[in-house]
Amino acid sequence: MSRTRTDRTDPTAPRGRAPVAPGRLPVVGHALRLSRGPIAFLESLRDVGAVVRVDLGGWPLHVLTDPDLIHTVLVAEAHKFGRGRIFEKLRPLFGNGIATTDGALHRKQRRLMQPAFQRNRISRYAELMCREAEAMAASWTAGRQVRVDREMRRFALSSVAGMIFSGDVDQPAVQEVHRSFPIILEGMLVRTVMPKAFDRLPLPLNRRFDGAALRLRAIIDEVVAEYGPEDRGRDDLISLLLAGTDPETGDTMSAEQVRDELITILFGGTETASTTLSWIFHELARHPDVEKRVHAEVDAVVGDRPVRPEDLASLTYTKSVFEESLRLHSPLLFTRRPLTPVTLGGVDIPAGAELAYSPYALHRDPELFRDPTAFDTERWNDTDPSRVLPRLDSFIPFGAGQHKCIGDAFAVAEILTAVASVARRWRLTSVPGTTVKEVPAGIPLPDALPMIPVPRR
Repeated sequence: MSRTRTDRTDPTAPRGRAPVAPGRLPVVGHALRLSRGPIAFLESLRDVGAVVRVDLGGWPLHVLTDPDLIHTVLVAEAHKFGRGRIFEKLRPLFGNGIATTDGALHRKQRRLMQPAFQRNRISRYAELMCREAEAMAASWTAGRQVRVDREMRRFALSSVAGMIFSGDVDQPAVQEVHRSFPIILEGMLVRTVMPKAFDRLPLPLNRRFDGAALRLRAIIDEVVAEYGPEDRGRDDLISLLLAGTDPETGDTMSAEQVRDELITILFGGTETASTTLSWIFHELARHPDVEKRVHAEVDAVVGDRPVRPEDLASLTYTKSVFEESLRLHSPLLFTRRPLTPVTLGGVDIPAGAELAYSPYALHRDPELFRDPTAFDTERWNDTDPSRVLPRLDSFIPFGAGQHKCIGDAFAVAEILTAVASVARRWRLTSVPGTTVKEVPAGIPLPDALPMIPVPRR
């Protein structure tokens, strides 16, 4: 399905410049369109060109819609690009965590953190995930409505907190994450697209976001400070990070750096997993044939006992359901910034300019995914020689290249565990008369997901 959109570039645009997205207004540019309907706006850009200029007040943004150009920026020539504005705007929360850093610091932090995400560690974390998922599913009552989106957030947070705190969930810290999480998700996208002039204004959204970030950082600081020398041999992430030594430099992490990494992992491991799980159960309720295949696979692999970590590798169809849900409900926007002048798709972009790409729009591109709005688990079937699998560089829910999510294997284990644990006991049916809508966020969220557990046995 390889192609380029250079043939769609506006012929009236000056040579070396990107076509401008339609609907630009004086002073505010495209900010109003983007804030009112970010999903539809970002999807519309693929019809304008491979590189499209979007103006947010006085801030020009070049949006990449072509997978070849995105691959160039993320992988082939990644050394030429820094993180960009979206990550700078998140520094009040993540500080210098792995999600916001670049260059030598990023490489050093990745080396220090990598041991915590090795396969043997993921297997040990999965034991806790299995217990948490089993407890969640066992707590529901047949016929009594549950808010699946909230349940999945609690499960994901408990799994990540267990990894961080050695299974002994630190209640004040976890309660603060529960309190701060919705506020921060609300503010992430809006802060990213707001013109720079609004960054330091005492707007209610800014005050809520900054206050939530300050509270969370303070309580994690307290947790890290309580770890004395006698605690550093504990089998949890805090101990691993405090005791870790860079094999190249011999450096260790400061307490402040550990704090930043813990917050990054808390949000990364909670947001992606809980949102994706919510959409999986929503899609299963909408597609009974898919649901039956998941139940049949779980019955064959797991049976009547609780899910075990060694079961996850055999849940191949369930993983296809996960991949298709993640494709349809992907991260909305990421940014990069060229460190030197570059040319992408025939467009000259100066050093320091802002680039962006949307995994959400990319994963719904009809030139990359046949019938892209359909929930088609068979598009991931690599055992059927007649199927044309999606290009690897066109499916990037966890990013790609040197900044690819370090916890992707953890997230896959977390999600498969929860799906199998619920499917072993329940069918989750939609509440009659309920319409689920997407709410723009880092990953678009269901506005609410009430469902009714129906016993399978």
